Amino acid sequence: MNEIFLSIQGESSYAGLPCVFIRLTGCDLRCSYCDTTYAFSEGSRMTIDEICDTVLRYSVRFNNIKAKPKLPIVEVTGGEPLLQKDTPILLQKMCDAGFTVLLETSGAHDISVTPPDVIRIMDIKCPASGESNKNRWENIDYLKPKDEVKFVISTREDYEFAKEIIKKYSLCEKCLVLFSLAEPLPEKLKHPSLKTPPAGHHPITKQELAEAIISDGLPVRFQIQLHKIIWGSETRGV
Repeated sequence: MNEIFLSIQGESSYAGLPCVFIRLTGCDLRCSYCDTTYAFSEGSRMTIDEICDTVLRYSVRFNNIKAKPKLPIVEVTGGEPLLQKDTPILLQKMCDAGFTVLLETSGAHDISVTPPDVIRIMDIKCPASGESNKNRWENIDYLKPKDEVKFVISTREDYEFAKEIIKKYSLCEKCLVLFSLAEPLPEKLKHPSLKTPPAGHHPITKQELAEAIISDGLPVRFQIQLHKIIWGSETRGV
């Protein structure tokens, strides 16, 4: 376990809602833009019951609030949560407790192992991540309408790649598709093991990405990470 904290969900269609984040340690990818490199190895062991008790303590302040979905929502993230074999058990326990449960995953591992009530937010890695060869394309067959697919876009070439994949797999007919711009990493977060983007790529700005989506008529959601706008890009536990 890397960290557990209560904050505001910064991404996805659930952006803006109170959310308990369960961040697990360990990741087998080294995306060029990774901003949670501290989760590669930092952490300590916790039992599933200990994790659930911590989440329930955070949720107490919302007990008298009737809302749909029930607040706070819960997200299991990383690192890469599906690297740990007991993650499906943890996800099921959170679902059984009545939470809306999100799983943030890289898309490099089998998502079919997750409980049916879990909402998968699955990355499809673009070329500038340096890890696009790790995409597990079989996962697309397991996507449900409530799931979400995220492309983190750094360059114009990433945008064209994402556009091609959406068309090839009819992704927007399967579930919500998210486009998220990869922000430049602060120097202190640049882990030496991160991949280097391919040569010859052309960076893209927020405005250029938004205008391209409009110009091409893509039925995707452009998102900006709210937590970084609120607390800054170097603040942990938010």
